[in-house]
Amino acid sequence: MKRIHHEPAYVLHHYDWSESSLILEAFTRHHGRTALVAKGAKRPSSNFRPILLPLQPLSIGYGGDGEISTLKNAEWLGGHVMPSGEALLSGYYLNELLLRLLARDDPHPALFDAYSMTVGFIASHAGQGEHLQAALRAFEILLLREVGLLPALDMQTLSGQAVEPQAAYLLAPESGLRAAQAEESRQAIAGINWLLLQQALSQNANNGANYGTNCGTTTTTPQQALLTLLVQQRDLSIQLKQQLRGLLYYHCGVSSLRTRQLMLELQNL
Repeated sequence: MKRIHHEPAYVLHHYDWSESSLILEAFTRHHGRTALVAKGAKRPSSNFRPILLPLQPLSIGYGGDGEISTLKNAEWLGGHVMPSGEALLSGYYLNELLLRLLARDDPHPALFDAYSMTVGFIASHAGQGEHLQAALRAFEILLLREVGLLPALDMQTLSGQAVEPQAAYLLAPESGLRAAQAEESRQAIAGINWLLLQQALSQNANNGANYGTNCGTTTTTPQQALLTLLVQQRDLSIQLKQQLRGLLYYHCGVSSLRTRQLMLELQNL
């Protein structure tokens, strides 16, 4: 029988299993996305009830032989307040992406760390829209790379030709990174910016060429480098939004996500 102890985790989603129990979709650091049954969690007296909240860092223990394991214990690790408003919806958006793009029992420890950093960042920067958007774009890029859906950003995907700093390019769901046509100039992104993004992603490898920014010299991880770049270049963060969303929705097999629709509805109230 599988027994897991003191596992870092976040609750991505939950739904009813019985009158008193819940099924949890948890994102764990060493075991990936995992389905758990939290027996008695709906009872007012349950120790699980105030702890099993989304966007909160947990340490959990669980076990079992089936597809759905049984949650044995859970401890809140603290560290940040519950996000609210736009930050809360952004956190739910991250959760929906993970639910749609991650297979169960497929570990992604680096992505778990990036998720944890992003959740903490958006919680501590509530009301700072530019920082929030930069954090979302950075996580989207890292998620796509981690699950093998992000092409290299320093070359054209189909032709293999190097990206030229002065040319303009688009990230398209079916063809990857490609040169933009004249009529696509408004949504295209300059080659220099794609090169800067690739340089940020190459931080750990220390093999990225220097394209004229200090983002690689003052940070140590791809996420930090991406966040620094996107906070400094707000226009790039805005330009990336549509192209990254198109790629994500394509691989999720949807035209829009439920969390994005909810956010738009709230903005129109």
